[in-house]
Amino acid sequence: APTSVEIISSVPPFLVYADPLSVKVIYNLLENSLRHGGSGLSRIRIAAEERAGGELVVSIEDDGLGVPADQKELIFRHGFGKNTGLGLTLSREILSVTDIHLIETGVPGTGARFELHIPPQSWRKN
Repeated sequence: APTSVEIISSVPPFLVYADPLSVKVIYNLLENSLRHGGSGLSRIRIAAEERAGGELVVSIEDDGLGVPADQKELIFRHGFGKNTGLGLTLSREILSVTDIHLIETGVPGTGARFELHIPPQSWRKN
């Protein structure tokens, strides 16, 4: 495991209508970076951008090993993974209660990138 990891956040203030357990989802994504990013992991970047149509995309991206292309959906299945496989499955379910979609879009070998796609009606600038 890496000895020190820089966390960079460039997220403007906003409010999101989400399940209270969503905080645990963010924790789980950060913990996954630390656990699975490999010894070369040095940075985790958290960002948010408003996209066309008003969707907000919050990304949590690291510079670790990344997720192999053939596992990008498998990692969200119950029982898959190096530990219980429950973390990402539950994370996706918790977010889906309020129509927030969680996907992995990183480039294998250059890092993992998880995106939370928040619909326009579920967030506002603070």
